[in-house]
Amino acid sequence: MKLVDKLKEGPILSIEVLPPNRGHGVEEIFRTIDELMEFPISFINVTKHAPELAYIEVDGQIVKVTKVKRPGTVGLAAALMNRYKIDVVPHVICYGMDKYQIEDLLIDLHLIGIRNVFVVRGEYENPMSEQQDRSSYKHAVELVQHIANLNRGIYLYPTEGNEPTDFCIGVAGYPEKHFEAPNIEEDLMNLKRKVDAGAHYVVTQMVFDVEIYRRFVQMARNFGIHVPIIPGIKPVVSLKSVYSIPKKFFVTIPANFVSQMQQARSSEEEFRVGVKFASKLAEDLLAMGAPGVHIFTMGRAKATKAMLKLLYSKHV
Repeated sequence: MKLVDKLKEGPILSIEVLPPNRGHGVEEIFRTIDELMEFPISFINVTKHAPELAYIEVDGQIVKVTKVKRPGTVGLAAALMNRYKIDVVPHVICYGMDKYQIEDLLIDLHLIGIRNVFVVRGEYENPMSEQQDRSSYKHAVELVQHIANLNRGIYLYPTEGNEPTDFCIGVAGYPEKHFEAPNIEEDLMNLKRKVDAGAHYVVTQMVFDVEIYRRFVQMARNFGIHVPIIPGIKPVVSLKSVYSIPKKFFVTIPANFVSQMQQARSSEEEFRVGVKFASKLAEDLLAMGAPGVHIFTMGRAKATKAMLKLLYSKHV
């Protein structure tokens, strides 16, 4: 089912998982999701990583190569669909492939029954080059337009009798603005361009404050963005993460939560405080009318399961 159609039935619950590291299997991912299937999960998102520069030894020589640390997005998406009979939302990124290769990827996804994709530009952990040729996309809006064209039967290669695809397109939103944007207004204009190009819904970067989400939604509506905006939640269950997450994701963690974590006297107490905070945040977001919640599991079930158990115990 397409995500926007599922939203018409009520709030959704989606989780996000990472493909396994190169050379590893899916058993750990299956174990993670097995523990979460007692909850009404609507969609499973599968991330995709951009290639990065690496130096490896080949026949005694150091060779510069490009590699993807976590390949397997398409394979994992197919495996999850087959095992759980649930809709899967693979990420499709601009970096690492030219637009012709991206189109081939999208055709593969459509052929295996994928009807929802999530479009992001992608980030290089170790940038290969600032230069991209004309066959590559630099911005997510270009990729959204490409997929929207496929939905109209317009392919890059001229062919006859094209059948249109049927993708539901999601894009990322940043309630505290993308770190590259000079201000929230310009960031919202970029988001509007993606929606105008054909995006059907938005999933936000992780939020830790209901008011930040509320303000973002109101500003988006004022900018003419009227698609569903689903808040992203990350259960933070350690004091170490309280300080590391803002550095990596440029988000704000409320002072009252930081204080509670600082006062915790053990890792077990930090875990309980974090789970309780994440559950209450999700509850408050849903109560204010959020169309669902999207949980960044980072491949770990324990915190997400504890959070959902607490959340759903209040709704039975």
